[in-house]
Amino acid sequence: MVDDARSATVGGGRLHAFLGEARAKGATIAGHLLGLVYPPSCVACGRATAEPHGLCPVCWRDLPFIERPYCERLGTPFAVDYGGPLLSPGAIADPPVFGRARAVARYDGAARELVHRLKYGDRPELAKTLGRMMAVAGAELLAEADLIVPVPLHAWRLWSRRFNQAMALAAVVARQSGVTCNGFVLVRRKRTRSQVGLTRNERAANLQGAFHVPEARRLAGERVVLIDDVLTTGATANAASRALLRGGAGHVDILTFARVVVEG
Repeated sequence: MVDDARSATVGGGRLHAFLGEARAKGATIAGHLLGLVYPPSCVACGRATAEPHGLCPVCWRDLPFIERPYCERLGTPFAVDYGGPLLSPGAIADPPVFGRARAVARYDGAARELVHRLKYGDRPELAKTLGRMMAVAGAELLAEADLIVPVPLHAWRLWSRRFNQAMALAAVVARQSGVTCNGFVLVRRKRTRSQVGLTRNERAANLQGAFHVPEARRLAGERVVLIDDVLTTGATANAASRALLRGGAGHVDILTFARVVVEG
C-alpha cells in the first residue's frame, strides 16, 4: 500500500515535470512562429532586430547616452574628466531636495522621440525597452533602495491619458532590479497646469503642495528611488522628494530615462 502510494507520487511528479516541459516547448515554438509572422523590429525606427522590444544598431549608436564623468548629485555630464567623483557648480550652489539623479540619456534626438512616443503616441509597450535601460543606468541607486515609487499623475490627467508612463517604467525597473514597487505611496492631490513653457520658478510655484503621502501610507525610513520619464529643471523631482521625505522616507534618489542637459 505504501509502495503503491510512493509510486503514484513519483509517477505524478514525473507527469507534472513532463507537462511543464511540454508547455515550455510549446511556448518556445509559438514564439518562433510568431517571430516568423511578425519579425521583431526596432522600437524607434522599425528596422529588423534580433530580439523584440529592442533598438537596432543604428538607433543604439544615435542614442545620446549619459556616462561618467558626471555630477554625482545631479547626474549631469562633464565635458572633461577631472578625475574622481565631483559635484557640478549647480549642485553646490542650489542643492536639490533629492540625493542623486541618474538618467539613461540626454533628452535629445532618439531619446526625445522615444519619450514622446511612450507619453503621447499611445505606445505603452515602449516602457519595457526604456525601463530595462533605466535599471542598468540606475543600478547603483537600486542596489541601495528599499522601494520604487513612480511620480503620480492627477486623477483627471490619468483619465485623459489612460496610463501613467512613470508607473509603466517603474514596473519594469522593479522587475529588472527585484526592488518592490508601490504606486500608491505618493499621491498627486493638486491638478497643476502643464509645465511646458514655464520658467524654473514658475514650475516650482506650480507644484507647490501638489504631492502628498497619506497618513495611512507613511514610510518608515525607507530609501526610495523615484521614477519618472524625464528630468527637466528638477521642480517635479524636488516637490515629489520633499513630500516623500515628509512622509517618512529616509532618503530619495531620482531615476529617469532622459534628462535635459543645458550646455555651458
